[in-house]
Amino acid sequence: MYPVYPYVGKEVECKEKPIAFPPQEQPGQPGIEAYMVPRPISENPYYRPAGKLLGKTAIITGGDSGIGRAVAYAFVKEGANVSIVYLNEHIDAEETKHRIEALGGRCLLISGDIRNSSFVNEAVQRTVNTFGSLDILVNNAAYHPYQPTILSLTDDQLDDSFRTNVYSYFYFARAAVPYMKRGSTIINTASRVAYVGSKDALDYAATKGADLTFTRSLSLQLVDFGIRVNAVAPGPVWTPLIVSSFPADQSSVFGTEVPMKRAAQPYELAPAYVYLASDDSSYVTGQTIHVNGGMPTGS
Repeated sequence: MYPVYPYVGKEVECKEKPIAFPPQEQPGQPGIEAYMVPRPISENPYYRPAGKLLGKTAIITGGDSGIGRAVAYAFVKEGANVSIVYLNEHIDAEETKHRIEALGGRCLLISGDIRNSSFVNEAVQRTVNTFGSLDILVNNAAYHPYQPTILSLTDDQLDDSFRTNVYSYFYFARAAVPYMKRGSTIINTASRVAYVGSKDALDYAATKGADLTFTRSLSLQLVDFGIRVNAVAPGPVWTPLIVSSFPADQSSVFGTEVPMKRAAQPYELAPAYVYLASDDSSYVTGQTIHVNGGMPTGS
């Protein structure tokens, strides 16, 4: 039996293996969630908040859509203020802000290029000026180019991959730490490909491996200051990054290779971030939570 979509709270079974999603692709990255069919599911209506992040402020890069949007919704439900940092997906960002405000939360939208350290410094400063504090940093935005061979990997693509997926993590942590206090947290989005590799996204996989090492190393550096640093390593998740990265026909089988035979919806990742952001994980640092549908990691 295989689950079919939409998937919220329970599985709907069918006898035949389903097509995961209709074939589709979008030109350029990071992609627009509003144009996806079906739309990713960012919010779990059965989620029961418990005030775990009451009064805290979070920065979420790539928070306009996908995993970042789902994390933003969960954080707001738990009582946090959120700054959403995104590139130029204004349709998605405004939709996210509207929903956050409907939930009774406060949201600051900050558009710009996270490959630029000056912009990162400005984004952190604007967040602190708006909300008066900074307690949680979620490094989540990513660049995920499809490249089936190293022979066609250009210098520009390699530079974009590392500047977006690695340099920005350094930039945001460096800018945020001076405002953080004991109990603050940094959560980095890694990936299952850091453990198993990816033949069609060599540079992306390499950056995710770097993110894991960055997480472990920064956690050692900040532990004496009471700041915890952890990571989440997702498996396949239905987000705009997928339809803007891969050829259209690959979406029809996306996620079916994992033991659960399906991709995750973004809302299924959010509780892991809530756990790492809250005092529930007060004895956890330098670790990675794998939310990957049962894929072995070798770790």
